[in-house]
This record gives sequence, structure tokens and C-alpha cells, in this order.
Amino acid sequence: MTDEAIIEVRGLSNRFGDNSVHENLDLDLYRGEILGVVGGSGTGKSVLLRSIVGLNRPSAGEVRLFGQNLLALPVEERSRLEQRLGVLFQGGALFSSLTVRENVALPLIEHAGLSRDDAEELAEVKLALSGLAPHAGDLYPASLSGGMIKRASLARSLAMDPDVLFLDEPTAGLDPIGASDFDQLLLTLRNALGLTVFMVTHDLDSLWTVCDRIAVLSQKRVLVADAPERVAEYPDDWIQSYFKGPRGRAAHRSLNESSVENSAVKESGLQRS
Repeated sequence: MTDEAIIEVRGLSNRFGDNSVHENLDLDLYRGEILGVVGGSGTGKSVLLRSIVGLNRPSAGEVRLFGQNLLALPVEERSRLEQRLGVLFQGGALFSSLTVRENVALPLIEHAGLSRDDAEELAEVKLALSGLAPHAGDLYPASLSGGMIKRASLARSLAMDPDVLFLDEPTAGLDPIGASDFDQLLLTLRNALGLTVFMVTHDLDSLWTVCDRIAVLSQKRVLVADAPERVAEYPDDWIQSYFKGPRGRAAHRSLNESSVENSAVKESGLQRS
């Protein structure tokens, strides 16, 4: 992670009729980091994500991507900028009438202008990066398990080689093993591809395992954005209940135990060598 903010949200407000979701919200996303976004029901986590990627026009404020004001750009320039973003939607949002390979190839055909054959060949690479077996490309979404849908959707979000990856509840509905595998895959991709990640999640294991920082939405703004250890100590009732409740304590304890085991394995290997 660097000190370069590649996404800057300033004074963001989102209002829907009489309902105000965000008011004067500020947030930065730094190059190379994995940022977890959490908050209670109705705090507008997905709305914030959609506002940043251009799917929701905020009522007020500014969203700057790579130093440019997204909302002020002409349509063509805005479209080119948005192609530097990859989005994994909650539920996958795969086209049911297309195979997995065709789903991943579609943005390469529409936005990169590749032929179908070239796009599908590159789609195979993206599917492999996402950890899917070669035969999965021939399957339709209805034939996929929950974990396979997540990975297929991840492959599609990586199709255009984005700089920033947006994930909306990526481990929701997965069993603990599948969720843990996805976390490790995310870390591998971040390190290998230099991705920056904005992740909306409720998964405490994911927050402790993969996130460099956590941003908490509350009172229509970002209440705190900091390293997980510091956020967990923030003097707010919701934060304390979330991170210090039974599940929060269990997730943190599991992380600590894994760290101890990994350190022991590394030390043993050094001694043998």
C-alpha cells in the first residue's frame, strides 16, 4: 500500500426522496490496499460503491478517480476511466443465457474490440486466475455452485485488467472453507497483479485476514477509517458490539492462532535448513 489516493470521495451526499443515506461523506482509497467497508443495515455501503463506480449519481459531492472528477467528465472519457474499474456484484450478476466463458469474454468484445475467438481465449486465462477448472468455461450459471459463481464473477471483473476491484459481499453465502479460499485468492491476486480493492463485507474473518484498513459507515458518513486493530478499539457502541461480540472475538482469535502457527512453521523450516 502507498500514500497515493487513487480514489477520493469528498462531501458525498446521497438522498432518495426524503431519505438521506449519506451526508458530507469523505473517503480515500490508496493504491495497493484492500479496504473493507462495513456498517449497520441501511448505512448505504452498496450505495457508496455504486456512487464511486458511476452507477449512481450522488445528490452532492465529488468522486475523483485517478485525479479526475468522474461526474464532470464527458461521456467518452468517463467510459474509458470506468474501464479501469472491475466490479463483482453481490449475487454474481452473470448472464444466465451465456456460458461462463462467454460471460467473461463479453466485456472484451464490447469494450476492447476483440474478436470472439480472441476474447474467449483471454477469458480462459481470467478463469484460470480465478481458480476455476478448465471445464467450467463451458457451463451455464445455473449449473454452478455458489463458490463457482463468485469465481466466475471475479474472472469477469478482471477481464479488462482493472486497476481497482470493487467487491460487494464477495463471501456471502459461501461455507467457511469456500470463504477462506476466496480470501486467500484475493490476497494472491492483489499481490500478483498490483490491484487496489474496495470490498463491502460483513465477514469478520475476511476483515481481519485480508484488509489493510476498515472504513465504518455510521451517522451518514465514514465514522472511522483505519487499520483493523485501531478500528476495533474505536469508542463507538456499534463498533464495539461488532468487533468485540462473540463472533468478532472468535474471528480475531482464529487470526492470531493462524499467525502463531505460520510463524512456528517458518521458524521450523529455518532451523531445518
